[in-house]
Amino acid sequence: MKKFRIGLITGLAIFALFGGVIGTNLPGNQVTAYAKTTKKVKKAKKPRWERPSENKPYPNLKVHKHVYLQVSLKKQRVYVMSKHHKVLYTMICSTGKKSTPTPKGTFHIQNRGKHFVGANYWTSFKGWGIYMFHSVVINSQGHYIKSEAKKLGHRASHGCIRMPIPDAHWINSHIPAKTKVIIK
Repeated sequence: MKKFRIGLITGLAIFALFGGVIGTNLPGNQVTAYAKTTKKVKKAKKPRWERPSENKPYPNLKVHKHVYLQVSLKKQRVYVMSKHHKVLYTMICSTGKKSTPTPKGTFHIQNRGKHFVGANYWTSFKGWGIYMFHSVVINSQGHYIKSEAKKLGHRASHGCIRMPIPDAHWINSHIPAKTKVIIK
């Protein structure tokens, strides 16, 4: 009888210890705790070459008629300029390396296309496809070359003007033929 009582007490103790812990997670017994934080979670930004250069809409060319493009070789920027010489939009770019420079002077938009071997959204300004505005470069499978894309803002091309994908697409889709291009 004494062994029975010791066994019963031990069994009840084990049940109380483990049964109570397990029983707290039964339906109707859940407790939800919320932690308050003051730290804001930042959204991961796309790489610079995958997003427009500015955080504002591109200029409306129905409102701003007769724009022209000005390229700064020193600052590695393309400026969309109003007819009154006001900067409407600034785009980062990569112009020609010192060994393969982008030509200086005044030119005009010629022909354009969506894809060619080497880049997307090309818009020619000299030589009918020799010198162009275009996206960052792509490989033979059509994938953007990240190591080249990271060079935006620095001289890197063979004379063309490399740009972030959305900027090259906007120029290709919106800047009319014969638009003046000044490179200095």
